[in-house]
Amino acid sequence: MQVDLMEFWPRILQATNETLLMVGISLLAATIIGLPLGISLVVTRSGGLLENKAFFRILNSVVNFFRSIPFIILLVAILPLTRLIVGTSIGTAAAVVPLVIFSAPYIARLVESSLLEVKSGVIEAAEAMGATPWQIIFRVYIPEALSSMVLNLTIATIGLVGASAMAGFVGGGGLGDLAIAYGYQRFETDIMIATVLLLVLIVQITQTIGNILSKRIRRQ
Repeated sequence: MQVDLMEFWPRILQATNETLLMVGISLLAATIIGLPLGISLVVTRSGGLLENKAFFRILNSVVNFFRSIPFIILLVAILPLTRLIVGTSIGTAAAVVPLVIFSAPYIARLVESSLLEVKSGVIEAAEAMGATPWQIIFRVYIPEALSSMVLNLTIATIGLVGASAMAGFVGGGGLGDLAIAYGYQRFETDIMIATVLLLVLIVQITQTIGNILSKRIRRQ
């Protein structure tokens, strides 16, 4: 039975809100985890402020391990963990768990990349002035790399939007779930087109905001 798109619009708006909620919570949690991981990868590597080769090798391997798992496989593989944490394996709350586990190592690598862009001369100057490693991290590394980190977090956010759509395969809610349930399984072309356009719009707005914020930070 063909669905009237205008009558179905409230359901589309609800799915959009679910997607935004999933992405927002996942991004916040993943950043809280990924930021210190990225900093640790920079400062503990050979020649780093807090050089610890054994710790770096272990952390580097763990991050690489989780980054190498495709999201759709991770989504299914950690269903027992998802049920343990949120009590269910379907819905918006359940989708957040694999999204965080998937994106935190990715954000760690993006943060690492941004921090490594900071010129060594700036770090050496701070050390020559007697700054402690922690002072250099929070007063030199992060401020100097902030513009780049904003752009990289924008990339991570867009990646989360795509991953949240894939969560629809296991009933994760949001626009992906709607596109699969109606656009794919019921061949409702209008619903599929509407969800795709909304996802594109979310990505465009996210990238625009990220570009503006990064440019403003760079000018300061």
